[in-house]
Amino acid sequence: MAYQEHHRAAAAIVARCGVITLSDTRNEQTDGSGAKIKELLAAAGHVIVDYRVIPDDEERLDGLLAEWMGRADIEAILTNGGTGVSRRDRTIPVIEKHLETVLPGFGELFRALSFEEVGSGAMLSRAIGGIAGGKLVFAMPGSTGAVELAMRRLILPELGHLVGEMAKGEGKARRHEGGNRDGLRL
Repeated sequence: MAYQEHHRAAAAIVARCGVITLSDTRNEQTDGSGAKIKELLAAAGHVIVDYRVIPDDEERLDGLLAEWMGRADIEAILTNGGTGVSRRDRTIPVIEKHLETVLPGFGELFRALSFEEVGSGAMLSRAIGGIAGGKLVFAMPGSTGAVELAMRRLILPELGHLVGEMAKGEGKARRHEGGNRDGLRL
């Protein structure tokens, strides 16, 4: 089946997502980037199963990732924050140690698209995507503009397709049928 056919077939798949904001200064009321991720996911018909704002702390992120990777109701984990180069930006090393498969195209394309918008500062982002514990994982920078770029141009166009492909690998058929928001058929 050609890519376009796969993509069309996956358009109705509803992804069940967990969203993590890593920040030492934001909370749920001031988290514009996490709010943007949730807004865009919902507008695309996906489900937000869990949402957390946690400090930019390796142990907290590691524990939450481990917890969410053990949950059957989460298929994709989207993080924002902690992808830069400061000493506090520890998101990427934590996520990398969990990744079984890296999707290098996500980070490469994100930086290329960012370069078009912000210039050479795009090289400071260590945004990454991959598969960990049977879940899709995307780590985005914490700025709302970066989140919107990653979500609209890269993640949302492929999220259903990726979830469908992952389900195939588990021997499950994925499809969305009217009203079945979990989208899972065994």
